[in-house]
Amino acid sequence: MIPRYSRPEMTVIWEPQTRFRIWFEIEAYACDALAEIGVIPRESAKAIWDKADFVTFDVTRIDEIERVTKHDVIAFLTHLAEFIGAESRFVHQGMTSSDVLDTCLAVQLSRAADLLIADVDALLSALKTRAYEHKYTPTIGRSHGIHAEPTTFGLKLAQAYAEFTRARARLVEARKEISTCAISGAVGTFANIDPRVEDYVAHKMGLTVEPISTQVIPRDRHAAYFATLAVVASSVERLAIEIRHLQRTEVLEAEEFFSAGQKGSSAMPHKRNPVLTENLTGLARLVRGMAIPAMENVALWHERDISHSSVERMIGPDATVTLDFALTRLTGVIENLVVYPENMRKNLEKLGGLIHSQRVLLALTQKGVSREDAYAMVQRNAMPVWQGAFEGLPSQGNNRDVDFRSLLGRDKDVSAKLSPSELDELFDLSYHFKHVDTIFARVFGEA
Repeated sequence: MIPRYSRPEMTVIWEPQTRFRIWFEIEAYACDALAEIGVIPRESAKAIWDKADFVTFDVTRIDEIERVTKHDVIAFLTHLAEFIGAESRFVHQGMTSSDVLDTCLAVQLSRAADLLIADVDALLSALKTRAYEHKYTPTIGRSHGIHAEPTTFGLKLAQAYAEFTRARARLVEARKEISTCAISGAVGTFANIDPRVEDYVAHKMGLTVEPISTQVIPRDRHAAYFATLAVVASSVERLAIEIRHLQRTEVLEAEEFFSAGQKGSSAMPHKRNPVLTENLTGLARLVRGMAIPAMENVALWHERDISHSSVERMIGPDATVTLDFALTRLTGVIENLVVYPENMRKNLEKLGGLIHSQRVLLALTQKGVSREDAYAMVQRNAMPVWQGAFEGLPSQGNNRDVDFRSLLGRDKDVSAKLSPSELDELFDLSYHFKHVDTIFARVFGEA
């Protein structure tokens, strides 16, 4: 987690002051519950809030104590006692460190999820706006990186919208699963603390009760959370790579906005590089890399160990901060994306009509030609066009560029089955867009 790839809205969740505030609230709410069931005096529970509710915790002092105790929660409790006084003897009554640490982490991860969900909402809004803007902007669809058949740029963006709609649903579910509270004491038996305390703290902290904690909240929950972040990051990369490909000089159908004064290269003043989407590709790799250690944290020794602790102290902030930054950056890329419909049209026509080959194939089969024979008829006319498109070869017997429609019209087997007007109709670009409205209705839920 470094400032270059961080937003303050997310980093504040992971700052020591925030963490100690959450620790205090967990302890103070537990004291309220203990007072409610008669374990500690009510006035003591009230005094704990009165004396510490608005305190700014001294991080340096806590670190100083921890250097001696070698225990972070004890260091915090010792610092807390310094200004609470005699009532501090009731703090942490019947609890264990994991009750504080795991419940706090659940709060932090749920708050982080809220920000990530909001990030996706902003991205969805941007994608929808641009998708409708280019709903019928013709472009070439590619499979294996090769021209396939026509599509629209709006459909490309609609696909991304649908994918991030699923990402949002996964984040909502991940937030729900991670938002559990454990105040169950050593090895999770509630031997020294009443389960009603856990119920109370969970309610106050906006969490649900962990059905059974073995002193720690089961780490399969955390694994699912970080795996979800990894999948969302992969969706970020998918869209980023699409934009990177479209910005290549040979394609240039879309590109990142290049601001006044921006420089693309220290050596070559002409360069306009896709630096934002390349950055997103790298950030996605980082977030994905944090899913594996989260999964390896699931298998702990017996009721608990702390092999998960060091991992979570790093991946908790790093994964959420990085994904938050990436989603926000991607939203900006989409909002400011420069689109070149004229280049899309130029690329559509680059292969001399070959993008309509399937329509010709199917039309021939409808005329009674076997699929195998129809394929051979179309392919033998397509290959010279393909070769000519890249080698500049003249067509057979004349001095013009190779044209797929013309070759088909001169093919006796094809012309015996398809009239000139029928062939012309097979090269109608709008044919490919007749169901765009249907797809948009499915994706955006609008007629």
